[in-house]
Amino acid sequence: MTSDFKEMEAEMDLLAANMNSIANFSDQISTTLHDTRQKLTQLSSVHTTLQKVQFLFRLPHTLKQNKEEGSLSLAVQNYTRALGTLKIYSHNVSFSSIHKECDEIMEGVKDQLFGQLSSKQATPKELGECVELLLSLGEPAPVLCLKFLQHASERQNEQLQGMEEHLRVGDQDVIEFLDVGSNDFLSDICLNVATYNELFAKKCQIEEGDDPSALLDNFVHEAMDKYLQLVKRKVEDEQAPGTEATVLVRALDRFYRRLQAASTLLPGPNYSKYGMEVVVQAGHRQSQTHLKNMQAHFVELLSNVRQTLAAPKLSLTVEEEKRNPSSSNLPELLNTLVAGSVDKIKSCLQDLKLFLQSDLTFSLKQVFRSKFCCSVREGFVVAFIKFLMDTATGFCVPQTPPTLLLLLSKMCLEMESSTVNFLLSQTDEEFCVEDSAKGTTRLVLCKQLHESAQKLLDYFVRTQGLNLSQMLRKSVETRDWLSTPEPRTVRAVMKRVVEDVAAIEVQVGSLYEQGIQQERSSDSSRRTQRKRTNWYAPSQIDSTLASNLQKLFSERIEIFSCVDFSTVSIMTGIIKISLKTLLECVRLRTFGKFGLQQIQVDTHYLQMYLWRFVENENLVHFLLDEILGSTVHRCLDPVLMEPSVVEMICERG
Repeated sequence: MTSDFKEMEAEMDLLAANMNSIANFSDQISTTLHDTRQKLTQLSSVHTTLQKVQFLFRLPHTLKQNKEEGSLSLAVQNYTRALGTLKIYSHNVSFSSIHKECDEIMEGVKDQLFGQLSSKQATPKELGECVELLLSLGEPAPVLCLKFLQHASERQNEQLQGMEEHLRVGDQDVIEFLDVGSNDFLSDICLNVATYNELFAKKCQIEEGDDPSALLDNFVHEAMDKYLQLVKRKVEDEQAPGTEATVLVRALDRFYRRLQAASTLLPGPNYSKYGMEVVVQAGHRQSQTHLKNMQAHFVELLSNVRQTLAAPKLSLTVEEEKRNPSSSNLPELLNTLVAGSVDKIKSCLQDLKLFLQSDLTFSLKQVFRSKFCCSVREGFVVAFIKFLMDTATGFCVPQTPPTLLLLLSKMCLEMESSTVNFLLSQTDEEFCVEDSAKGTTRLVLCKQLHESAQKLLDYFVRTQGLNLSQMLRKSVETRDWLSTPEPRTVRAVMKRVVEDVAAIEVQVGSLYEQGIQQERSSDSSRRTQRKRTNWYAPSQIDSTLASNLQKLFSERIEIFSCVDFSTVSIMTGIIKISLKTLLECVRLRTFGKFGLQQIQVDTHYLQMYLWRFVENENLVHFLLDEILGSTVHRCLDPVLMEPSVVEMICERG
C-alpha cells in the first residue's frame, strides 16, 4: 500500500504541473484575441441592428402579405414585435411613416378579427383566439367582453332553437335529444365559460373595476334556464301512456350525470340541483302516469263486471237460481276485481323500481330517493286505493244494480282485510319508504275501506228492501180491501216476495259468511199463529191498549240501522224494511172482514218462510203481529179466521 501511494503522489504532481501550463497558455491566447473579440461583438451588434431595421422597413409589406394570406395571428405577432421600437423612434420621419402605414394595415386586420368574432360559424375556440388577438392590439377588454358574450349567446340560442325544433317535430327519442343537448349545448357553454374566465376575468377587474362574473352569471343562467325548460318538456312528452320506462330512465341518468359534471365548471348556482328537480318531477309524473293507467284498468275491470252481471240477468226464484247459477260467479267476479287490480299494481311497482337501480347516478342521491319513494307510496298506491273507494261509493245512487253494490262492498272488505296490508308492506319494503314519508297509515286506509264497505252494504240493503217494499206497497194500494172475497189462497205477491228473498240470500251467501243466528223452535209458525189469534181477539183486550203495547215495542226496532258483514244480518235489514213498508201501507187502508182474513193468511205465509233468513225470528214475529194488529184496528168487522184454516191455506200455497 505504501508503494501504491507513492506512485499516485507522483502522478498527481505531474497533473498539477500540466494544469498550470494549460492555464498559462489560455491567458496568452485571451490576451492575443482581446481586440479581435471586441470587433466581433461590435459587428454582431451592427448586424442585429441592421436586421431590425430591415424588418421594420419590410414590416408594411409583411403585414399586407399576412393579411392577404389570412395569417392574422402572424400579422398581430409581427406588429406587436415591432410596435415598441416604432414608438421609440416615432420622432424619425422614416419610422413615423412606417408606423402610420402599419397602423392602417392593422386597422384592416382588426376589422377582419371583429368580423370573425361576429361570425355565427365561429367555434368557442376560434372566438377565444380572436379576442386574444384583439386584446393584444390594445382593444378595450370590456367591449370585447360584451361582444364575446353576445356572440356566444347567439350561438347558444341557435342550438336551443334547434332543440326546440326537434322537440316540435318529434324526430328524436329522449336519449338522442338529451345526448345532442349534452354534446353540443353543455360542451359549448362550458368552453365559453372557460374562455371567458381566461381572457376577461382579471383584465376587466384590473382595468375597469367591473365585476365580470355578473355578466357571465347572467349569460349562463339565461341559457341554462332555457335548456332545462326544453329538457322538462321533452321528458314530459316521453312520459305518455305506453312509453317504455327503461329508455326514459337511461336518458335521465345520462342527462343528470353530464349536467353534474358541467355544474362544476359553471358559475352561479349549482345546476345539478335543477337537474335533480327535473329527475324528481319525471319520477313523480311516472308514478302519476301509472296511477292514471291503474285507474283506467280498474274502470275497465269494473265495466266488464257490470256487463257480466247485466248479460245473464240474475234469477229471482230459487228454482231458476239453481238452473242459472249466476250468483256462483260472484266470487269469480270479486276475484277479477281484487286480483286483477293487485297484479296490475305489482306490475306498475316493478316498472317504477327502474328508477332505483344502483348503477344510476341520481338514484344514489337521498333527496331523490326520499321524494320519489314518497311519490310512489302516496301518489300511486294510496291514491289508487282512495280512487277505488271513491269509485265504489260513487255507485250508491238510484238505478245501480243491487248485485253490483253487494260485490263492491265485499271488494272493499277484502281490500281492508288483506290487500292493503300486502300492498303497503311490499311498497315500504321495496322502496325503503321512511316512516316520516308515510302520510297515510294503514289503519286510516283500512278504516276508510271499512266505512266504504259499510256504506255500500247499507245501500244494498236499502235498495233491495225498497224493491220488495215497492211490490208490497202496490199490492196493498191497488186492492179494494172492503170488497175482498173470502181468502182461499195466499196472494201471488207474497209468494214473489219469499222467492225474491230466497234469491237475494243466495247472492249474499255466495260472498258473505252466514253469521250467527239464534236457535229456532220447530213449531214457531204454528205457535205464533195461535198466539196472534188470541192476542187480537176483540173480546179479550181493549183495542187502544193493544195498539199502545204494539207501538211501545215497535219503537225498539231500528229499521234503517247499519248491518253487519254477514248473510243473516243483511237479510234481516232487508226484511225489516219490507215489513215496515207493509205495516205503513196497511195503516193507510180500511179493511173489511175478508180483507182482514186475507192479511191474516198473507202474514202467516210470510212467517212460515221469512223466519229462516233473520238473526232473531222474534223480530219477524213482532213485525207481522204489528201488521196484523194494525189491520184489525183498520177493519170495520174484525173477525179473524181459525188458525187451522189459515195453516191449511198456507200449506196448500
